Amino acid sequence: MKTTFHPANKRGHANHGWLNTHHSFSFASYFDPNNMNFGALRVLNDDVVAPNMGFGTHPHENMEIISIPLSGDLEHQDNMGNKSIIKSGEIQVMSGGTGVQHSEKNKNADLPVNFLQIWVFPNKKNVQPRYDQQKIDPEKVHNQFGQILSPNPDDDGVWIHQNAWFYLGRFDETLQKNFNLKDTKNGVYVFILKGKAQIENQVLNQKDAFGIWETEEFQMHIEAKSEILMMEVPMDF
Repeated sequence: MKTTFHPANKRGHANHGWLNTHHSFSFASYFDPNNMNFGALRVLNDDVVAPNMGFGTHPHENMEIISIPLSGDLEHQDNMGNKSIIKSGEIQVMSGGTGVQHSEKNKNADLPVNFLQIWVFPNKKNVQPRYDQQKIDPEKVHNQFGQILSPNPDDDGVWIHQNAWFYLGRFDETLQKNFNLKDTKNGVYVFILKGKAQIENQVLNQKDAFGIWETEEFQMHIEAKSEILMMEVPMDF
């Protein structure tokens, strides 16, 4: 078993006024050659966008891009003809593939939007770009880890071109959970959205992260009033 601990206060940070962002991995002006990615997980940005502001139209290709709003409303528009509002409690995925142009902005004039911008390297290049958006069933993530992303279009949640699974859990009870990896060649990147948890004697607080790999399973002690995102991704790809 191998592990790595990424405390919240060691993340890259930039405040552009309209955008206050924290980077779990090297991104934009934050560069650490020892912290480029966790396996196929390339980007985990914790973005807060000011009212009526956002990212103008820009390109992506050969990347799986996932957006998870934590609060507020995110407006998406792309050159595939999609225009939608992504709200807290939903998940959006876009396959860049051969190339796509999109924009994201805060829909509201009076409240910021906080969302996770996640990039995963795909296992297939130059695929047809695609878009999907789904609501997360609150019952499936209540005091348990509910699957919100997988490699399979017929599974729970959205899907991407990678051997990856994401899980979300919202806990109002203190629990001990055993987590079994879908693929033992994968690793799991645990991100504490709210509350507190402990893995392998490492205490994790809000926005702390913990990576674990070369194991089939691990245990987690979860405190009440916690919300946790688990990202299982290939370590070699």
